[in-house]
Parts: sequence; C-alpha cells; structure tokens
Amino acid sequence: MKQKEVKMKGLEKTAMVLSALGAILLGLMTFNYDLIGSLVGANIVATIIYALVGLSGIWALVKVFK
Repeated sequence: MKQKEVKMKGLEKTAMVLSALGAILLGLMTFNYDLIGSLVGANIVATIIYALVGLSGIWALVKVFK
C-alpha cells in the first residue's frame, strides 16, 4: 500500500513540474519564442511534449479542485 502512495506523489510532482514548464513555455510564446521547437525541432517529439504538458495541466487542475 505504501508503494502506491509513493507513485502518486511522484506522478503529482511530475505533473506540477510539467505544468510549470507549460506556464513558462506559454510566457515565452508571447515573445514569439518556441523553446521546445528550438530544442527538438518541429516534429512528433515536440507534439508529444506539448501533449504531455497539456495533460499535466489538466491533472493539476483536477488535483486543485479535488
């Protein structure tokens, strides 16, 4: 039982870090700078990263109102 709780804490921390990253990326996009695009290029990897950041934001939002 304890092991499951540790996994949830790790998942929550990961979601919060990705959500913070998403906020930073959104802030950078106001200056027309795509950090992920410049790091990995405009390919499927960038799309996956953006999808993970978006899902993390939804996860964090659910956790806030739970």
